[in-house]
Amino acid sequence: MSGVQTVTVTEEDADQRLDRWLKRHFPQLQQGRIEKMCRKGELRVDGGRVRAATRLAAGQQVRIPPLPEPGTKPAAPRPQVTGDDAQMMRDAVIWKDDYIIAINKPPGLPTQGGTGQTRHVDGLAEALRFGFEDKPRLVHRLDKDTSGVLLLARTRAVAAGLTAAIRHRQTQKIYWALVAGVPVPYLGEIRYGLVKAPGHGKGGEGEKMRAIHPAEVDATPGAKRAHTLYATLYRVASRASWVAMEPLTGRTHQLRAHMAEIGHPIVGDGKYGGSGQENLGDGWGAQLGGIISKKLHLHARRMQFRHPVTGKTITVTAPLPEHMAQSWENLGWSEDIAAEDPFEKLR
Repeated sequence: MSGVQTVTVTEEDADQRLDRWLKRHFPQLQQGRIEKMCRKGELRVDGGRVRAATRLAAGQQVRIPPLPEPGTKPAAPRPQVTGDDAQMMRDAVIWKDDYIIAINKPPGLPTQGGTGQTRHVDGLAEALRFGFEDKPRLVHRLDKDTSGVLLLARTRAVAAGLTAAIRHRQTQKIYWALVAGVPVPYLGEIRYGLVKAPGHGKGGEGEKMRAIHPAEVDATPGAKRAHTLYATLYRVASRASWVAMEPLTGRTHQLRAHMAEIGHPIVGDGKYGGSGQENLGDGWGAQLGGIISKKLHLHARRMQFRHPVTGKTITVTAPLPEHMAQSWENLGWSEDIAAEDPFEKLR
């Protein structure tokens, strides 16, 4: 049996049910076992008793009692990483030391497992031990089709430190995107709140975030405030723009929902910009057509944070994925012409 564990809930894991969070992090646990641990008070959040359906908040401490060793769990064993996947993960490393690993997450690769997802960064991180006993731990997430900087901690203490820094907004993340039309003003803020809206599939599958006017957030059940800075860097007439974005909050699909709400969906974003709606030059539609890829054009370009051990300021930059680099070339842009921090005037 393992010993008692205390795990800090990350900003990205917030608002999840306890049982679903446990199954994601401890796949050996069955629903019946989780409910029994709740009834007996063995599972606790911030020292208090909980139910399986309790929703977690960022920063909460989940106390987990001793669990069966991996060799005795009835669920699937530790993911087996193929040679090709192991090489892919190692090639994705763009910065590392004895405490932290930063990768350039490829588009199309989920950060964590879910229904029907067996190949994801969390599992493939087995290939990133580099001689360490423990597998690196995720401290934040990126959407499946979003590429770019993703941090993993090599120790539990470092994971807690990075998670706290993200929660207290002590990190800076800058994303690049290709969007439909030209956002005006060129430098601005988006403050629409966001609330989950169920999808039309069975059981509400396909849910998305709905934007709420800032004045109506407090009166809208489930709505959370969200704040995004954006800067229009370059444009192609009135048809499309290269935009930098900095999320000052960490809501689900925040950048995608915010850009769509102001009339400039991210290119390739079928969920928020219309999967079959081609941009004919009027500034709307998530598909530019022609030789521009239909994949999502959203990339976590840069992340800056204070190292939790050395105290140094670390800046990690991720090159564009292949489809975005090709779009940039087709539009006559290059990565080196953008300012490192286009939001300096807003600080």
